[in-house]
Amino acid sequence: MFSRAQVKRILQRVPGKQRLGVYRFLPFFFVLGGTMEWIMIKLRVGQETFYDVYRRKASERQYQRRLENA
Repeated sequence: MFSRAQVKRILQRVPGKQRLGVYRFLPFFFVLGGTMEWIMIKLRVGQETFYDVYRRKASERQYQRRLENA
């Protein structure tokens, strides 16, 4: 693990402190979020992606609600 001093030194090396302050990390997290989204869409585990599972589960929930209301 990193010590507190090492983490602080690494964070101090990120440019833009004067102009952007803590928001200088925003582009990093934007790219990280985009990468995660791309992985969730494109990466297949077995035969399914994250969104395949999401759509299937949403459809199952909707079907269950219809059965309960009928």
